[in-house]
Amino acid sequence: MQRPLKLILLAGLALVLIYIAKDAFFNDDNYIQPLLKEREEKDLSFRSRANTPFDDEGRRAFKNLVYYEPDLAYRVKARVEKLAQQDTLLMPLTNGSYEPYLRYGVAAFELQDKPYKLTLYKKLSEEKDQLFVPFTDKTNGFETYGGGRFMDVPFEEGNETVMLDFNRAYSPFCAYNPDYVCPVPPKDNRLDIAVPVGEKTYEGTH
Repeated sequence: MQRPLKLILLAGLALVLIYIAKDAFFNDDNYIQPLLKEREEKDLSFRSRANTPFDDEGRRAFKNLVYYEPDLAYRVKARVEKLAQQDTLLMPLTNGSYEPYLRYGVAAFELQDKPYKLTLYKKLSEEKDQLFVPFTDKTNGFETYGGGRFMDVPFEEGNETVMLDFNRAYSPFCAYNPDYVCPVPPKDNRLDIAVPVGEKTYEGTH
């Protein structure tokens, strides 16, 4: 009788250790350091003539983008709800024109202990295995760009879930330079909460 009990205890201990290791994986360098590295590389690209959204004066004055501290509570797994009909939406742009996007599906998830949904879009001109999520939240116009922020979400056809990493939410180029034209997040992607992670308003625009 003692041997099965020991096996049960060992199995329970193993599950606890796996849970702790999994939590440590996402809290340590395996998640935070690559995220910080991505941000450093983006700063470098913005300083280059080839990839910057700034004019020459703005590029020379540019130091770095500003972010909230990473928070793993805003890295959430979402269930993909397929649409009965994947139609094309003419998404409005900041200059009054429109650009076609495929309404691929809906991501259902929980944030701050409440259920939310965001529509997943696919750029018709893009062949990458990713979906596009333009969204707004209660930080816009205060701590983040007033026109909303974007997420690029890795996705492979057939997946039933996606990872929404709001820590990687970024501002469009028109946040740094009004000469750029950017999509305006649709009404169905307006969150009624603050999402205090990801990219903040660039100080150089004030």
